[in-house]
Amino acid sequence: MWHLDRDGLDRLIRLLAERGYRVIGPTVRDGAIVLEEVSGLADLPAGVREVQGPGRYRLERADDGRLFDWAHGPDAGKRFLFPPRERLTEIHRGPDGMRVEPAPADDDRPLALIGLRSCDLHAIAVQDRVFLELDERYRRRRERALLIGVNCAVPGETCFCVSMGTGPRCTAAFDLALTELADGFALEVGSRAGEELRSALGAREATDAERAEVEGIVARAAEGMGRALETSDLPGLLYRNREHPRWREVAARCLACANCTSVCPTCFCHDVVDGVSIDGEVAWRTREWASCFGADYSYAAGVVVRESHAARYRQWLTHKFASWIDQFGVSGCVGCGRCITWCPVGIDVTEEIAAIRATDGAVEVRTA
Repeated sequence: MWHLDRDGLDRLIRLLAERGYRVIGPTVRDGAIVLEEVSGLADLPAGVREVQGPGRYRLERADDGRLFDWAHGPDAGKRFLFPPRERLTEIHRGPDGMRVEPAPADDDRPLALIGLRSCDLHAIAVQDRVFLELDERYRRRRERALLIGVNCAVPGETCFCVSMGTGPRCTAAFDLALTELADGFALEVGSRAGEELRSALGAREATDAERAEVEGIVARAAEGMGRALETSDLPGLLYRNREHPRWREVAARCLACANCTSVCPTCFCHDVVDGVSIDGEVAWRTREWASCFGADYSYAAGVVVRESHAARYRQWLTHKFASWIDQFGVSGCVGCGRCITWCPVGIDVTEEIAAIRATDGAVEVRTA
C-alpha cells in the first residue's frame, strides 16, 4: 500500500490526459453526481453528500472538502464501455454500388475511469463475461481502459454490496484503488499499468497508521450498509416461486418505466435499429439500450410473450438473481441499490425477495 497526497490525484488526472486518455470522473450536474470528462481536481464533487432512499435522491453540501464521501449517483462505467446508443454499421451508395463499412467511433481515445466503487468494478467484470469475447467494439474499449476505484467510506441507504460479496472494498478488476484519508489517499496497485502510474506519481509507501486508517474506513462502511439480503439458494427460491402472488402485488406498483434497468450497472439488454438518410445515400444500423420491462422486448413469433407487468418484473428479478447465475456463473446483481433509489415508486428488490422467502411454499399461488 502507498500514500498519495491530495494534489497527487490532480496530477494523476492531468497525467492521464497528457497520455491521451479520455478521463472520466465524478462531477455534479443537474442535482446528481454523474460521470463526465474531467480535467482536474476542481471538477470533482468536493464537500458533497448524497441522501438516498427508495425513490429518493438529493445532494447536500458540507464544508470539509472531501471528494468521495458519497456512494454513487445514477451513472456507472457501463455508460462508457457499453454506450446507450452506438452506430455499428454504415452502408453508402456509390457509383460502383453499395459499400458496407463499420461506423467510425465518436471518440476513440482510451478511457480512464476514476472513482468507480467496488460494486461497479464487479459490474464491469460481469459485463466482460457478456461482451468481451463477442463484441469487438466493447473489447477494444475495455482492453484499453484504465479502472481507478475508490473504497467506500459512506455507503448509501439502499446499498447492500456486503450481502452480494462485491464491496465496500475494491478487491478486483482495478488498476489503482484509492481510499480517501485525512491527509490524502491510500493507494493500492492492481496491475502493471497501475504500478507504472504509481511510480510516475512518486507515491511513497504507506505507514502502519495509514494502513490501519484504511482498514477502519472499510470496516465502518461494511457495518453501515443500508440494506441486507439473504442470498442462500436464491435461484432455487425464485424458480420454485414462479407463481407467487407477490409478483402481482409488486406489479400493482410497478410502472414498467425501465428506470431500474437503465441505472443498473450490469443490465445489457439492447435492440438494433436501422435508419436511412433522407436522400437515400446512406443507411445505418444502431445498437440502443432496451429493457425487459418493455412489451416490445418480449415480442416473439407474432405475440408479446410477457404481457403483464407481473411477468416482466418476475423475468427481470429472476434473471438477475437466478438464471444469470446459470448463464455466467455469478449473480447479475452487485448490490449497488441504484434500482431502489431510482425507482419512482420505491420498489425495493431486497424487500421483494425477503417477502417471497418469508412465505416460500406456504401460500396459495395463481398464474401471474
